[in-house]
Amino acid sequence: MIAKQKIIIVGGGFAGIKLAMKLDKKLFDVLLIDKINHHQFQPLFYQVATSQIEPANISFPFRYVFRKRSNILIRLAEVTRVHPDQNKISTTIGVFEYDFLVIAIGCKTNFFGKTKICEHSFTLKTTYDAIKIRNHILQTFENIISAKEYEKEALRNLVIVGAGPTGVELAGAFAEIKKNILPKDYPRIDFKKFKITLVEGAKNTLNNMSHNARLASRKYLENMGVQLLTETFVTDYDGHTLTLNNGKQIKTKTVIWAAGVTANQIDGFPSNCITNGNRILVDRQNKVAGSDNIYAIGDIASMKTNKYSQGHPQVANVAINQAKCLARNLKRIIDGKPLLEYEYKDFGSMATIGRHKAVVDFPFIQFRGYIAWIIWMFLHLMLILSVRNKLIIFINWTWVYFTKDSSLRLILNQSNENCFSEEK
Repeated sequence: MIAKQKIIIVGGGFAGIKLAMKLDKKLFDVLLIDKINHHQFQPLFYQVATSQIEPANISFPFRYVFRKRSNILIRLAEVTRVHPDQNKISTTIGVFEYDFLVIAIGCKTNFFGKTKICEHSFTLKTTYDAIKIRNHILQTFENIISAKEYEKEALRNLVIVGAGPTGVELAGAFAEIKKNILPKDYPRIDFKKFKITLVEGAKNTLNNMSHNARLASRKYLENMGVQLLTETFVTDYDGHTLTLNNGKQIKTKTVIWAAGVTANQIDGFPSNCITNGNRILVDRQNKVAGSDNIYAIGDIASMKTNKYSQGHPQVANVAINQAKCLARNLKRIIDGKPLLEYEYKDFGSMATIGRHKAVVDFPFIQFRGYIAWIIWMFLHLMLILSVRNKLIIFINWTWVYFTKDSSLRLILNQSNENCFSEEK
């Protein structure tokens, strides 16, 4: 009987979790290492940030996901260095050996070297980020009630930087709760003075989608009252004043940065393995350049092909299918069979802007409006991991659809006073 091979997977995002699921449990023992204890469904972070769904509905504990897989171990740690010559990795909880190593640590927000903006703005890359935004937005309206008049302008301005899918979906969701939900909670606040501004360096919103999708998304957002500033860049933000490259300044206490990503990094890889955006160069089997047994999949991997000379797009579909292909190839290595080459099949892209407002680009047809909105909801619902969570989210969406309301507007900041003296 062949001894099981030990595979370490670093990262439990779409790529890492799919690979762990697909690996043959008779051939491989798997160690999944991540800094957090759960898989996060990133496409719906914006709905958590805007109080539409609970964070628990899109966050899946690894130990629950793999509770029936005895060949998979979970460790909470950060990998600090790879030692390719020793087949080892160093982590914050010790050193681990491997037969195969798979890096699937994804990306983080790219501030393009603007550390001051990084310090004062919000990001949306984790469930925790989404909760922070939700808390901040709700607390902002509490603050408006009691703020002095000269303080209110900065509180009334919400700025989102980056008009890709995340920025567009955030802007649309905030515009909807501004109209339908928040006025019920804060009847004494004049929401006509609450401004949502979307800043984009390119000429269009959803710049990577079709011409029709760009036009439709712009029209939807403008009709919903979102101010669009395209071909405009943010040059500075100090926590109170946002400065644009045209010299214009916006007083705001809320800036959400969704303008780009850069790959996370692990020390130990030669510099010639790293390419644009800090991505790791891989071959058509996702093997890291110059390595025999180290692989990278998902957003962190840069696989250059005839169709994608700059690497594949950093989307969930690529991550999931690279993981599936690698699982098959690792089994083929054990079986002594020829390896498969990965190539991305573009099934299209989509974004939702609000109720009955979405855009969908399939290779063979395009949709916008109500039909696109239904397609968006169905496909995202199918990607949710568990049947239970699919049902909960569907029920929640149905409730919000008919009532135009939700009851999830909890501010969950830690209290400064958590001890009380006893009366004696």
